[in-house]
Amino acid sequence: MAAASLRALLTRSVDYAGMFPPCNLELEPALKNQSAYARSNDSWMLSAFVLPVAQFSDTAALVSVFDKHHPLRISALGARTENAKDFLTEVKNAAETIRSFQKEHVDLVSVAQLEMPAPADVDLTKLNEAATLLADLKLQGFWETPAESAEQTIGLLARAKQPAFGYKLRTGGVTTDAFPSSVQIARALLASTKEHVPIKFTAGLHHPVRQFRDEVKTEMHGFLNVLGAGVLSAEHHWDEAQTIEMLEDQRPNSFEFHDTVFAWRDWEVTIDRIKARRKFVTSFGSCSFDEPREDLQALNFLF
Repeated sequence: MAAASLRALLTRSVDYAGMFPPCNLELEPALKNQSAYARSNDSWMLSAFVLPVAQFSDTAALVSVFDKHHPLRISALGARTENAKDFLTEVKNAAETIRSFQKEHVDLVSVAQLEMPAPADVDLTKLNEAATLLADLKLQGFWETPAESAEQTIGLLARAKQPAFGYKLRTGGVTTDAFPSSVQIARALLASTKEHVPIKFTAGLHHPVRQFRDEVKTEMHGFLNVLGAGVLSAEHHWDEAQTIEMLEDQRPNSFEFHDTVFAWRDWEVTIDRIKARRKFVTSFGSCSFDEPREDLQALNFLF
């Protein structure tokens, strides 16, 4: 069980990325995990299965572990490209693969997202061409760039005026240098709010609250810090300094979840406003679905 405000903050928040570091599972066991998670008591936290477009064909023989009541919800991962021309070629390839795969597995599969790195030379014209290629699929596209260019990219996405496009921020990895600073995350969150551009996160958010982790020799960002700061900063019009303060808070008792409000220190937000803000602060990719839940249980936030 969980307080209603925790459910509002974390509903469909975890994109399961079991095939990626540090878990590095093979496709079949990762899909079986997704199927089990979709049938678990905590399925409300589960969002999409992160699946590289290149592995859609291998997945076709494994979708039988899902059914129409527990379909495979996918976040398709497009390949990294070096320039805008190759980017559009990959978007076209991804769209064709997704279209064919969904048609073949109508009641068992839905592709909700396409995630893909965007090369530095992508401009408004190329983004609009990408939107045309994806239009009939009615999915959310998330374009990733390095953290230092987050504000610029979010501004570009806003000018593109494509409601189905959002920004993807990498929030960690398996090495110290993969983690962006709290300043960079705060600026991305504030830009997302200002421009009304959805934002999602990937990597490094295994734990609820920010903490030093010996395996990466640095502080790992907490998913309650990041999602909570996204919601509260938007609701209360925080500045950069206030947003950073929440992102860097390492004290679990700063976070309170009740059936009417979520509170961080003296700041509160009601459930209906959490749900409204979550439309723009969407989800985070994690190679583990168990670790976030186990940590929440250890903090007595999840029973």
